[in-house]
Amino acid sequence: MTSFAGRVAVVTGAGGGLGRAYALELARRGTCVVVNDIGGDAAGKVAAEIAACGGSAAASHHSVASRVGGAAIVNLAIEAFGRIDILISNAGILRQARFDEMVEADIDSVIDVHLKGAFHVGQPAFAAMKRQGYGRMLFTASSSGLFGHPWQASYAAAKAGIVGLANTIALEGRDHGVLCNVIMPNARTSMAEGVDFAWRTEVTKAGAALARLMATPLGGGDRLDPDWVVPLAIHLVSDEMRTTHGIFSACCGRYARVAISTAQGWAAPALPSVEDIAAHWTQICDAGVLAEPMSVYDEALAVRQALAKLA
Repeated sequence: MTSFAGRVAVVTGAGGGLGRAYALELARRGTCVVVNDIGGDAAGKVAAEIAACGGSAAASHHSVASRVGGAAIVNLAIEAFGRIDILISNAGILRQARFDEMVEADIDSVIDVHLKGAFHVGQPAFAAMKRQGYGRMLFTASSSGLFGHPWQASYAAAKAGIVGLANTIALEGRDHGVLCNVIMPNARTSMAEGVDFAWRTEVTKAGAALARLMATPLGGGDRLDPDWVVPLAIHLVSDEMRTTHGIFSACCGRYARVAISTAQGWAAPALPSVEDIAAHWTQICDAGVLAEPMSVYDEALAVRQALAKLA
């Protein structure tokens, strides 16, 4: 069994659902866990559950939505257990509305918890990991962010932003022993169960896909149970993990790396006109040959190589 003995983890949003499942499995494998959640005494109950099984845990009720809260969560890990080796940034909320009807509170509250929350906890955690020369950071994105979901514009924007944040952390952390990846989990949680599917009659293409999905059996067992996500998440924060700068999907028992790619495209020999773009549109959109830049400079290098062929 992969051991986490001696490791210290922070799991945000761990009072229930995915976060609780992560915290329990980490503790079962010997990790000291800071269980963070602002919901009542949910964090305390999970910490007590871990202690009852012989594990070590501390409960945090600080909010990730503030810099003070984020720092307090990480400081608790260091004060209680001497260090922080693992961060699973999982806390989240959902606000649903048509894009043109979203009010500012629907936007700000979601961005504050998801995207700014990832900064608030991630920065002090990264600093501590960098000092000690070791760390595993796992941020929670969503297929809603990378692929889209009706009536979830603020949630999708925040989750897509987390991918950019994690990619940058991965580049900065690699040489310091700090690895950073992203997980896109699909699970039946209290947040997921609150999704309003009334959009189906207004967004017909996505609605049709949902109807086909609901008519198709997913195989044995409840594959949307959080336990189906846990193995991937725990592997991504283990000592054995060597991958960084990755995005991984856990969807109903299918585990897959998700790639952000560019088409080969068309390299203009000179400053193009609008008509030139239109004339080469098929080539620009052709996804038959894909490249996967791992930084902005990788993309620029690919462009330089394409331009060299024009010489």
